[in-house]
Amino acid sequence: MSNLAPPLSLGIEEEYQIINPETRNLHSYISEFMSTASSKPEPIKIVPEFMQSQVEVGSNVCDNVQAVRSEVVRLRRQVSELARESGMRFAAASTHPFAKWEEQNITEGERYRELLDNMQGVARQLLIFGCHVHVGFGHHENPDNRDVMLEIMNQARYFIPHVLALSTSSPFWQGQSTGLKSYRSVIFEMLPRTGIPPTFVSWAEYKRYEKTLAAAGAFGKSDKTAKIWWDIRPHPKFDTLEFRICDICTKVDEAVCMAAFFQAICAKLLKLRQQNMSWRSYRNFHTAENKWRAMRFGIADTMIDFGRNEQVAFPQLIHELLGIVDDVVDELGSRKEIEYVYEILDKGTSADRQLKVFNDHGGDANRDEALKAVVDHIMEETEMGLFDDDALPD
Repeated sequence: MSNLAPPLSLGIEEEYQIINPETRNLHSYISEFMSTASSKPEPIKIVPEFMQSQVEVGSNVCDNVQAVRSEVVRLRRQVSELARESGMRFAAASTHPFAKWEEQNITEGERYRELLDNMQGVARQLLIFGCHVHVGFGHHENPDNRDVMLEIMNQARYFIPHVLALSTSSPFWQGQSTGLKSYRSVIFEMLPRTGIPPTFVSWAEYKRYEKTLAAAGAFGKSDKTAKIWWDIRPHPKFDTLEFRICDICTKVDEAVCMAAFFQAICAKLLKLRQQNMSWRSYRNFHTAENKWRAMRFGIADTMIDFGRNEQVAFPQLIHELLGIVDDVVDELGSRKEIEYVYEILDKGTSADRQLKVFNDHGGDANRDEALKAVVDHIMEETEMGLFDDDALPD
């Protein structure tokens, strides 16, 4: 960015499903994955999650969205190779079409035992998979950027339901079509300190809030990291603004598009700030209403334009959002990546495509086979573009 300071670096974390290709069900296999990954000549960095059928990866810090694409391809390729070496497959979707949470094995470790003890039945149901995009504001260069980051967080809340709608990939839960496009969001919001965050006037105010919860024992004993899981938050370790609202995108192109959107939104709000302007900071209940619409309908219905106090067709709002960020995307070098949104509007989100596959294979009248077909579809889309045809692992 030539004149948009501070620099907006990017990072991305994705949580994948480990799948048995014969049953198409989730498979508790993270321990074997970890062992195989660590034995490689160049060890592969993967991270366990709460359930043993989950695997998490995280990118290196990226200067632009092109680097994000390279990282997502690299990480997915590594996980694909690990899975296939073990006779497994992997998939990127925020819920599995028919796996049962009560059948999952919990990953060992004090952190997970404490989470289970504190959250009880809520924690046991966390068979969900997300994507987190980090935007860096250069705090190591200028600590005052933390205050800027909080200003941007307050304003960016308005836009995050729009990006959630574009990312939706969790229409099924426990073998049922839920009628929602992002059922993951429903499950995750059962936890405390989730959803749309409140506003803060400064970094100091936010840190006082965090310290109050820590002193009151809200974060547990084994892990002192702040257990604040809002849809957008200051990350407790990485010193980034972390966007957590999205479902994990099934296609690489979709994941890169979401990262490009979040970076562009931050860049636009920074540009307004440099011009002594800002986006209006709306109340939580405004943003929460649009989040519900994103969860329920994805891109297929309307959201509320609270400036006009009327509901507007989602594609129109996205075209308006593209217009809002238009004067920063060329500086960011992300026009091609962000305009992939037109493909999503035309072909649907992962949730839309999953539902089409389900219905094309008989739907509820042939539920078991139709759900397996959805799993096959998700696995295939997750690996699109990772390998040349002659390089696909056996």
